Amino acid sequence: MSRRTGLRTRAATREDCAAIANIYNAGIAERRSTFETRPRTPEDISGWLGGRHPVIVVEDEGRVVAFASSGAYSPRECYAGIADFSVYVAPEARGLGAGRLAMEALLEAVEAAGFHKLTSRVFATNTRSRALLASLGFREVGMHEKHAPMEGVWQDIVVVEKLLPANVR
Repeated sequence: MSRRTGLRTRAATREDCAAIANIYNAGIAERRSTFETRPRTPEDISGWLGGRHPVIVVEDEGRVVAFASSGAYSPRECYAGIADFSVYVAPEARGLGAGRLAMEALLEAVEAAGFHKLTSRVFATNTRSRALLASLGFREVGMHEKHAPMEGVWQDIVVVEKLLPANVR
């Protein structure tokens, strides 16, 4: 039996906020996948839930080990069909397929919610995330050079996008 078979996805609930915050805060502390520096609280995460933007968690034997979230790309009405996304996996769960499962479920959920495009920015040095996203059909559409400094070093980011066929007219 594959380790991946014990993983399952579902929509995030308020009860997941502490686990999501812990996973996100691990990503913040590692300084390899986000420019964010302020740790998030469960209350911060709670604000992500209940709107039109899906948030997915991956469980391993009942414990949340990954999440993928979507949010507004822009407040401008003309971009209402585009969602921005993030995906994070707990350090101890990396390499089990949880990130892929989270993204597959998020893609289904945002398409069902009526979005026509999913987009994000990924550190150019984050080759594992870039490979995962490419394998899921995301295109790299550009690079923002010297987007922001991290620990005093300028970082480039790659812009990725995927059109959601059911909603592209």
